[in-house]
Amino acid sequence: MTANADDIKPTVDAAPPARSRSSGLSRRTLLKTSATAALFAAVRSAFPGGAFAQTAGPETTRAVLGFIALTDASPLIIALDKGFFAEEGMPDVEVVKQASWGATRDNIVLGSAGAGIDGAHILTPMPYLISSGRVTQNNVPLPMYILARLNLDAQAFSVASAYRDLGVTIDATPLRARFAEMKAAGGSPTVAVTFPGGTHDLWMRYWLAAAGIDPDNDVSTIVVPPPQMVANMRVNTMDAFCVGEPWNEQLVDEGIGYTAANTGELWNRHPEKSFAMRADWVDANPNAARALVRAIQRAQMWCDDMGNKDELADILSGRAWFSIPATDIVDRLEGIYDYGDGRVVADSPHIMKFWRDNASYPFQSHEKWFLTENIRWGNFAADTDIAAMVAAVNREDIWRAAAAEIGATDVPASTSRGVETFFDGKTFDPENPAAYLASLSITRLG
Repeated sequence: MTANADDIKPTVDAAPPARSRSSGLSRRTLLKTSATAALFAAVRSAFPGGAFAQTAGPETTRAVLGFIALTDASPLIIALDKGFFAEEGMPDVEVVKQASWGATRDNIVLGSAGAGIDGAHILTPMPYLISSGRVTQNNVPLPMYILARLNLDAQAFSVASAYRDLGVTIDATPLRARFAEMKAAGGSPTVAVTFPGGTHDLWMRYWLAAAGIDPDNDVSTIVVPPPQMVANMRVNTMDAFCVGEPWNEQLVDEGIGYTAANTGELWNRHPEKSFAMRADWVDANPNAARALVRAIQRAQMWCDDMGNKDELADILSGRAWFSIPATDIVDRLEGIYDYGDGRVVADSPHIMKFWRDNASYPFQSHEKWFLTENIRWGNFAADTDIAAMVAAVNREDIWRAAAAEIGATDVPASTSRGVETFFDGKTFDPENPAAYLASLSITRLG
């Protein structure tokens, strides 16, 4: 079983010394004519003063939003840094660092009226877990809405250097025998994730189970905040972890371990983080909610422009945000993946996507998969009404309204991306989750 997030007291360590960066421009810095850049320029041209002037004004100019120090928080950080929130009529937005996903949950429950937050950069399943009361104190439900997806792909499975000889990749099978040997000798193979039932927990479980490793019985799973993963691997707290960037790249830069696989190799163009808010805040401030989404959409376009990647890495590296060297961030932002085991991919198709490939749109079909996987592992009952839960939490209608207001044209026609295929050949039809569950050999069902 996954340990409770509040029970883990991870080691705190200082950021490593910075590597020297090349003084020259990266090859991607020259790509100023990318499709994303052109779209962003068109939006700015159409709405030079922001979309705020084109719509009814927001009911409030203030919102307090949380973020974890992860690269996929970039849209919130850039929306603030580049003034997009202000341009959309929300000049008093605060973007506040959270210590862990457990702290994010607790501060959302408090709300800004209680010195907490109104919304956040968040693991996509969390608004469902919070709305249903599955992870809140005394199991009290707090309705939430998902207003946008923040990114696709680019999380990773990292493995300690002690397993370098196994050459673990997206196929985790080599770990099965080694973990079995450890258990037979009285040891306890340990893997780390960031929140029970969250995306990294589900990626880790899928990866291990596909290799015949039962994530509840063959390993111990602990919960560690993303920024503390590398420090804990350094002191041998875990054998493997799943987390977002830049912590996998930092691990490689420090020579402590290697990247087994990008999660995009497990599920190409998979959904990852979301932007979600308390439902009562959105219901009371519908115009302000759309304004926030407009600013975030514009920031996502900016983040996807290859010509902005160096600047984005520099911004994220600042003390107010990640407080680590930009060199631990920039390569994987640009799609350059040094796995740390001799494999180097110069132009990864699994680069983190913020806008392209409909990355920003919150497909309801994707949230059905996250709920189905949480049913698989016992976090929701087998008879959960998946469609009803998605209808209550997913507000793709707000996303569409905001996209129309900024003049975006590359908008999906459907709320479903259709049947999805995973690296092991399994398929998920959002219209038939039961068939998917029946195809899986390791589950907590029946």
